[in-house]
Amino acid sequence: MTERREPKSRVKAPLSGLENEVMQVVWKLGPAPVEAVHEAIARNRDLKETSTRTILRRLEQKGYLRHEEQGRAYIYHAVEPARSLAARAVRNIIDNFCRGSVEELVSGMVEAKVLNKKDLDELEEFVRSRTGKGGN
Repeated sequence: MTERREPKSRVKAPLSGLENEVMQVVWKLGPAPVEAVHEAIARNRDLKETSTRTILRRLEQKGYLRHEEQGRAYIYHAVEPARSLAARAVRNIIDNFCRGSVEELVSGMVEAKVLNKKDLDELEEFVRSRTGKGGN
């Protein structure tokens, strides 16, 4: 089993469903003005632009976004990529629920049928390609 490690950074406050949708839009668009974020969200939700502005400010307060001013417009940027945020959240799960063991997390995911053989094969291939350890 892997050894428990001290967490290096804290996980941010969790996202509500709507906050997650807004973050997905910002990650997809890249730096974006309020209007572009609102237009994307409004395709699936009946939401006023002022509500979108409030959500963006809340996400900035939680540490997910930052903004720059361009004239009178606020341009919002994600503080970190979705993948990086997900990795830190998983690290938090490992530290808090799996006694710091990645092996315990993965074995639990296999037992709960969250990961199947194909997933594990793909993960193995990915790890081999990143660590330079070729195999069969």
